[in-house]
Amino acid sequence: MIRLLLLTLLLTASAAANAATPGEVKVGETLPEAMMRGLNGPAKRLSEFRGKPLLINVWASWCGPCRSEMASLERLAWMPLATSFNVIGISTDDYVDKANGALKASNATITHFIDSKLQLENMLGASRIPLTVLVDADGRVLKKIYGARAWDSPQTLQLIADTFGINVHP
Repeated sequence: MIRLLLLTLLLTASAAANAATPGEVKVGETLPEAMMRGLNGPAKRLSEFRGKPLLINVWASWCGPCRSEMASLERLAWMPLATSFNVIGISTDDYVDKANGALKASNATITHFIDSKLQLENMLGASRIPLTVLVDADGRVLKKIYGARAWDSPQTLQLIADTFGINVHP
């Protein structure tokens, strides 16, 4: 009886942990229009990135794993492979100065935005971060990757290439 109760509690907790965020766009669905407030550049509409695959990294200044993967995202963005897609970051910080501090500390060159009223956080499904969302040229979500990665590692480069249908070795 106790084992059954524990199993029920575990399943309930697991379901809650995997619950979708309000308005979450699932894999296979198309991202709706959203205005994004620029952190290290101008504000842009999400649709301005259509026409080319997009890698969206969701992070926060207080998130250690987020900060640890920032350098590899920068290196990825400067690799020849990255000419085939765009790389952007979205901070879930509540305070612009905290997010900008993290960008300055990491010498960020890729374009970063800051979320407003949980709009992007919920839309992308960032119930935990870091989260990286791979989106096709038409705005359709192809893959969601939770947790930090070395974005310039051979394995991750292959994952990106396979997801976007890009030849790694032209």
